[in-house]
Amino acid sequence: MSAVPRHEKASRAERPSGRFRRMLDRLSSSQEDLESQELREDTQATGCTRISECSDRQIVKVAGTLRTVTLRPRAGVPALEAELFDGTEPLDVVWLGRRSIVGIEPGRRIIASGRVAMSHGRRVLFNPTYELRPLGKE
Repeated sequence: MSAVPRHEKASRAERPSGRFRRMLDRLSSSQEDLESQELREDTQATGCTRISECSDRQIVKVAGTLRTVTLRPRAGVPALEAELFDGTEPLDVVWLGRRSIVGIEPGRRIIASGRVAMSHGRRVLFNPTYELRPLGKE
């Protein structure tokens, strides 16, 4: 019999201990999980708000990677729409009256700020101010 109570044994097994355990966890994680973790860390490092924590009509500054960029007219006006992902949840970023913006492309990291709106159950930033992040690990 062990002197350590059962509930303490379970909590020890749940948390990784040591470099070897962390390396095994990293190797067994999917590429998507690893990218999401990296994006969450980047959001925290830049001092931005996580998308999952944004509420309706709140002015925010968010960071993430553009997953998709599409041209979709809204009420007869061109609109450039992009999906920004920060590792927690997606956010739609919409520039009204624009057909394209140099540097706004899938895979690009940006920091965007503006007022969040809810549209059809999704968070949206209309005409945000934005900052393009460097490509690669610079």
